Amino acid sequence: MLRFNEPEFLEQLASTVALRPQIEELVDRLVDEGFDNLFLVGAGGTYAQMWPYEHLARRSSTLPVRAAIAAELIASGDASLGERSVVIFTSVSGTTDDSVRAIEYCRARGAYTIGFTGYPDSPVARQVDAALVSEPKAWPFDAQMLLFMGRLLSRRGEFDGYGRLADELAGLPRILVEVAKQADPVAAAFAEAHKKTDYHFLVGGGNLWGFTYLYSMCILEEMQWLRTTRVHSAEFFHGSLELIEEDTSVIVFQGEDETRALTDRVESFARRITKDVTVFDIRDYPLEGISPEFRGLVAPLVLDTVLGRVSKHLERVRDHSLDLRRYYRVMDY
Repeated sequence: MLRFNEPEFLEQLASTVALRPQIEELVDRLVDEGFDNLFLVGAGGTYAQMWPYEHLARRSSTLPVRAAIAAELIASGDASLGERSVVIFTSVSGTTDDSVRAIEYCRARGAYTIGFTGYPDSPVARQVDAALVSEPKAWPFDAQMLLFMGRLLSRRGEFDGYGRLADELAGLPRILVEVAKQADPVAAAFAEAHKKTDYHFLVGGGNLWGFTYLYSMCILEEMQWLRTTRVHSAEFFHGSLELIEEDTSVIVFQGEDETRALTDRVESFARRITKDVTVFDIRDYPLEGISPEFRGLVAPLVLDTVLGRVSKHLERVRDHSLDLRRYYRVMDY
């Protein structure tokens, strides 16, 4: 496969699920000591990647959980943030400036801070109260967040299936390699068909809304300099539908949670207007070893793998490196 290092892919993913004992020990201690609320803090893609776990907590738990943008949290504050708060940060490099400053802000208010990163000597790892370190450049953080949130909800009596889910997550590296292999020809075909498309309309809902936002802003816009619109499937019919024309590229991300019908409705409408609708649906992937009741929970991981192949093929057909930036970490701002 194009630019796919299978041993590295397996090693990185294995390092994330291997954190299970550390995550469970940490969660158990926090629950035993007691805390009042949980903040999931990030910037850009790491902020968007927190949304599925805020969503999971909101529909499953009475614990107050908020996903927050690091810079906004510092600027606006939160009256509930304090000594009885737990705050989670994720950063691939461990150097994201907004997150580093937010760690300082949260610790100054007495909150207990946790960091997931790939570099033990990074600013994020050094400044948090508890650092859980995977292999360098391991992405995404969904496995760690699923383990953390699953264990937390389980300890609170709000998730009975955590033990089985955690056991099944151990097979994710192998499962996602198979996803990548299956997705590659689909990704190549999409890239060839859209190598000259300069505008995409992305739709997703439920625990895939964060990935929809992430892929639109952090990949297509930041890494490919393409114009996009991103909209939650539940909000599509409240304005954004007016942008769809007969040649608009509409990309639909479809999962297996309770919001699937909302996204189905968008797809059905879009197909009546435009000839260019692409659906990336996790139902297309067997995910052998993942129980039916857990497939929806791993949807962000599956779509990240599938669209990872799309990104590599877009990079090729557009001759535009995914590493190329004009402003991000290039200019001062």
